[in-house]
Amino acid sequence: MRDAWLTFPDVVAARRRTLQVLVTAQVVGALGYGAGPSVGVLLAEEVTRSEALAGIARASTTIGAAVIALPLGMLAARAGRRRALTLAWAVAAAGSAVLVASAALSSTLLLVLGMVAMGAGTAAGLQARFAATDLAEPAHRGRSLSLVVWVGTVGAVLGPNLGIPGEALEARTGLPPLSGAFALAAVLLGLTAVVVGLFMRPEPLDVVRRHTTAAPTPAGLPVGTVDAVELSSTEAAAGAGPDPGTGAVRPTSPPPLRLRPALREVRSSPAASFALLALVLSHLAMVSVMTMTPVHLAHQGHGITVVGLTISLHVLGMFAFAPVMGALADRLGAVPTILLGQVVLLASAVVGAVEADRTGGVVAALFLLGVGWSMVTVPAATLLSGAVATSARPLVQGASDSAMNAAAAVGAIASGPLLAVVGFAGLAAGSALCVVPVVVAVLRRRDLVRASPTR
Repeated sequence: MRDAWLTFPDVVAARRRTLQVLVTAQVVGALGYGAGPSVGVLLAEEVTRSEALAGIARASTTIGAAVIALPLGMLAARAGRRRALTLAWAVAAAGSAVLVASAALSSTLLLVLGMVAMGAGTAAGLQARFAATDLAEPAHRGRSLSLVVWVGTVGAVLGPNLGIPGEALEARTGLPPLSGAFALAAVLLGLTAVVVGLFMRPEPLDVVRRHTTAAPTPAGLPVGTVDAVELSSTEAAAGAGPDPGTGAVRPTSPPPLRLRPALREVRSSPAASFALLALVLSHLAMVSVMTMTPVHLAHQGHGITVVGLTISLHVLGMFAFAPVMGALADRLGAVPTILLGQVVLLASAVVGAVEADRTGGVVAALFLLGVGWSMVTVPAATLLSGAVATSARPLVQGASDSAMNAAAAVGAIASGPLLAVVGFAGLAAGSALCVVPVVVAVLRRRDLVRASPTR
């Protein structure tokens, strides 16, 4: 069988260890970069004293994630997940330290640089969910991916409230206001980099290559016989498979990095194209509204405690129900689950538009927005991973994360002026437009509902 290698003892052991490391990293790392959406937004207002500059600073983390995601995917394809994720978490830790300096010096330049570097943490968190599927059995990809998303709940929910212990740290050390949270974040993100760098062994992508480009001979078959494995055109060009002269399996090197062929593979697969569309638009809707919620609440007279709790509930909706979304994707199919997510995103837009002037309504809209995001991104990421060849996955996944964050950066930058012109109600209502292309895509391609590739 093509996927029989996934049941081999060494693969099962590597899968278990990889998931353990990813689980630990997601909890600690999400706690570190979780301060950005709440405290970071307020820090941007404090340092810049300009709504226009604050808007740029607020979008910088998303821009950083967009810029970093694709090179991170390329690095994973060439050097492995461990090196890519370790570097990303370390860059995010450095970014947190720079944000402390920006608060001390009231430097907009350092603020923007620090926020961009913090985007590496977002990119690492996104790539980690894909790393969970590298060694997962096809029928359980949704479960593995959702597990890594779900365990980040603790860190992601508490992260926006780092401002509270951060204030205590500021009082004890003399750090400037709003910088204590990022001093704590720098320590947490640095610890995450150490955990991944030391303990993510063996490298999961090396295990995949070893078993898919040079499969071991199954018991009972002649030496040199290769079990049925998938060889992409890139792998075949790299020399994978049995030597025509001796029949022995030739050693192979990692496939050459080619972004264009990887993107062609996405375009050639209706399922992969649809998954990418759903991922980008759900992230655009979520970031556009979430980015300006702290500012809207601050304008209503609320302080850092209410802002932190609101963002925490939003993040709870994003991550806490991930196992349910993974189970739905595995049981009902990815596309039906994505369509259910569109319904929840639409409900969030309606509540946000109607209840914009009530704190409870804003909190409810943000919570629904998080749930809808989860109900779309978990199955869509699972669908994307299964719809492309093994060798193309790291690059395709990196391109997907980059596209998500690029769209979200545009939304984050535009959300400030939109809030000023149409208010929070108009901003929330506008997020409903992101639902339309996804629904239209399914109506045009009814066969997508049955799409569940397991390559």
